[in-house]
Amino acid sequence: MHSKKKGIILLLSSLFLIFTSLVFFIIGCNSDYLISDINRRLSLTILILSVILLIYSIFLLIRFKYSRGLKKTKTIIFSTFIGIYAVGCSVFLFILYGPVDNFRTWLITTAMATMNHQHYCKWFYNDDTINEVLANNYVGRSDSDTDPNLITFDEEVVYENEFERAVLERDEDALYKIIEFEVNGCDAYLAVIYDASKIRVGVSKRLGVSGQYIYDMAEEQGAVLAINGGGFYDPNYNSNGANPLGVTIADGKIITDNIYSTNNGGIIGFDLENRLVLLRDASARDALDYGIRDAVTMGPFLIVNGKMVEMGGNGGWGYAARTAIGQRKDGIVLMLVVDSNEFRTAGASIRDLAEIMQNYGAINAANLDGGTSSALVINNELINDPIDSALRHKTRGIPTIFKVVE
Repeated sequence: MHSKKKGIILLLSSLFLIFTSLVFFIIGCNSDYLISDINRRLSLTILILSVILLIYSIFLLIRFKYSRGLKKTKTIIFSTFIGIYAVGCSVFLFILYGPVDNFRTWLITTAMATMNHQHYCKWFYNDDTINEVLANNYVGRSDSDTDPNLITFDEEVVYENEFERAVLERDEDALYKIIEFEVNGCDAYLAVIYDASKIRVGVSKRLGVSGQYIYDMAEEQGAVLAINGGGFYDPNYNSNGANPLGVTIADGKIITDNIYSTNNGGIIGFDLENRLVLLRDASARDALDYGIRDAVTMGPFLIVNGKMVEMGGNGGWGYAARTAIGQRKDGIVLMLVVDSNEFRTAGASIRDLAEIMQNYGAINAANLDGGTSSALVINNELINDPIDSALRHKTRGIPTIFKVVE
């Protein structure tokens, strides 16, 4: 083989091996999950040999710089490919481990909020890095339960800002209105319910066996509007939505009464005076004694007695499709549904939900089930665009809903 041709081939090959082995070596130094210690050593060995090969190829090119080598067109093509590859590897490593931690925070908080996607961040980060990010992105535990006396059902109309105007301007005798906007580039829908006495909890007719699609429950139960309700037991994200988490109460009857342990969450429901109540560490009997008529279980709580709960970073749950419910001091109820994007990589953070609820005047608010479950139905029509884990545009069976009945 001609010496210069050999030198060019060795040069391009060594650059390819250098950047490939460098990527694996750096990932291996930052993760204990994807790349084992022996592979880390192997990538380091390849990296060292590639550097030696690079030096040797440069030597050949210098020595035979006047010799004829590869054709100019081939050289340009190979050089361009290696250049693009090198830039791609560099950008990839910069995004993962560079000084700007936006992607790192997004990946870790989003992946660790699930059970079957945690390996996506463990591929690239060790436990120390993951724990550090989670420590800076969290939702704290509220100091107290809600005080129903703060809900006064004021009749006076006052527009303090654009959010107040959006909520309070309505057609006469309207039961609800929908406010549409975007959150992080994703569609969001805020259902404003003017009569909290019309809100009830609905449950799947096959409870304990399977959940139902929200539009089927809404139609069968005569709901003019509905959102998904509380969480449900979903091991490996493969359940059929049959069993709700914790306590479920519908029309004053206990449907489920299970233990639900969480840092900041619990019973989310309405009492006999149509006030949204958030209760921690309470049983179904405790809830009934408190006057709860309809309730589900989920969390975290977002706003308690007019104060947003302590929160670090984005709240630690990453970004996804989400649903939340809240109530203003005047008794108006806010039901929020935020979509994700077509790849399920965007949506709202827990902090986003809290800030939106606060902007629209919620004095108490809580996160409900999210992801594929997040859905808004009006007059039996699915309004938002849920996306499941197979990236299909469809929702899933769920056990409970909050419904508005006329």
